[in-house]
Amino acid sequence: MEALLYLAVAMAAGLLLTRVVKLVRLPNVTGYLIAGLLIGPYCFGLLPEAGVGALNVVTTVALGFIAFSIGGEFKLSSMKRIGSKAMVITLCQAFGAVILVDVALILCGFDLPLCLVLGAIATATAPAATLLVIRQYRAKGEVTGTLLPVVAMDDALGLMIFSVSLAIASTLASGVTLNFGSMVVTPLIEIVLSLVIGGALGGLIALATRVFHSKGNRLGLCVCAVFAGVYMASALGLSDLLLCMAAGGVFANLGKGADDALQSADEWTPPLFLLFFVISGAQLDISALPAVGLLGLIYLAARSAGKYLGAFAGASAVHASPNVRKYLGITLLPQAGVAIGMAQIALTALPEYGAQIQAVVLAATLIYELVGPVLTKVALARAGEITLEAKRPRMGKPRRA
Repeated sequence: MEALLYLAVAMAAGLLLTRVVKLVRLPNVTGYLIAGLLIGPYCFGLLPEAGVGALNVVTTVALGFIAFSIGGEFKLSSMKRIGSKAMVITLCQAFGAVILVDVALILCGFDLPLCLVLGAIATATAPAATLLVIRQYRAKGEVTGTLLPVVAMDDALGLMIFSVSLAIASTLASGVTLNFGSMVVTPLIEIVLSLVIGGALGGLIALATRVFHSKGNRLGLCVCAVFAGVYMASALGLSDLLLCMAAGGVFANLGKGADDALQSADEWTPPLFLLFFVISGAQLDISALPAVGLLGLIYLAARSAGKYLGAFAGASAVHASPNVRKYLGITLLPQAGVAIGMAQIALTALPEYGAQIQAVVLAATLIYELVGPVLTKVALARAGEITLEAKRPRMGKPRRA
C-alpha cells in the first residue's frame, strides 16, 4: 500500500511545481522534472529509493502510451499528404544528429556503447513543446507547414534507430565480439518481431471496435492493448516502444472510430505522464552531474549542430525555400518525453552506463525545455510566420487554469 502514498506524493509535487514554473512561463514538463528531483532520494528524500523502484511499472506503462500515441499519428491518408520532401528532411536531420553526436563523443574518447546510445537518443524531439509555440502564436507559413510533419515522423524514426543502437551497445558492453549477426541480424530480428507482433495486436483491437461501440469501451481497448503490448515485449525480450508504436499505427488505420478512441486516450494519459516525468526526475542522482559535465556539453553542442545542419542539408536537397533551410533546424531542438523514455530503457539495459546516460538526457531536457520554445518562437518570427497581431496577447476574460 505504500506505493499509493508514493504516487500521491509524486503527483502532488508535480502539480505544485507547475504553478511555480507557470510564473516564469516554462513548460509543465520542466516543473515535473524539478519536482521529481526535489522529492527524490538524492535531494529531500520524500520519495525514497525503494519508492522509486516500486513505481517502475508506472514509467514502463507510460512509455507504452507514448509509443502508442506516436503510432496513432501514422495514418496512411496523412502520410500521403506529407509527401516525400518532409520524409527526406526527417531522415537528414535525424541522421545528422546521430552521426555528429557519435563522432564527437568517440573522438573525445568516451566508450563506444555510451556513444551509440546517446547518438540514438539525440534523434528524438519534443512535438508538444513545438506545437505549443505554434498554437500560442498562431504561426502559419512554409516553415510551420514543413515542421509539423517532420516532428510527427521524427520520433518514430528515432525509436527504430534507438533499437538498433541499443542492441549493438548491449553486445559491446557484454564483451561479446562483434560480428554480422550481432550487429545486423539480431537487431533486425528484434525490430521485425516487435513490429509484427505490435501490428497483430493493433489489428486485433481494430477488429474489436466492431463489437465495442461506446467511446469508453474503445478507450478500454487502447489501454488493454498497451498493457498487453508492454507485457509481451518484456516477456519476449522485444522493444516495447516499437511494439506499442506498431499497435497504435495499425489501430489508427484499421480501427472503427479510431480517431475518437485515440483522442480519448490522449485525454486520459496526462496524469500518467505527470507521474512519468516526476519519477524520472527523482531518479536523477545530482552527484553524477559534475562527472558528466563534459559529456553533457558535447552532447548538447553536437546534437544541436546535427539537427540544424541535417535539416539544412535535407531542405537543400529537396529545393525548399531559403526560410525553411535557415530556420527549420532551430525549431527541432526541444527534447523531452521520448528521449527520457529511451534513457529509462538504457538505465536497465546498460547498467554500466545507464546513470550517465540518464543524467545527460535529463539535464539536456531541462536546458532544451528552457531555451527550445524561445528559439522556436524566434525562428518562426524571423521567418515571417508569426504576425504582429498574433504576437499581441488576446484581450478578453482570462481563462481559468
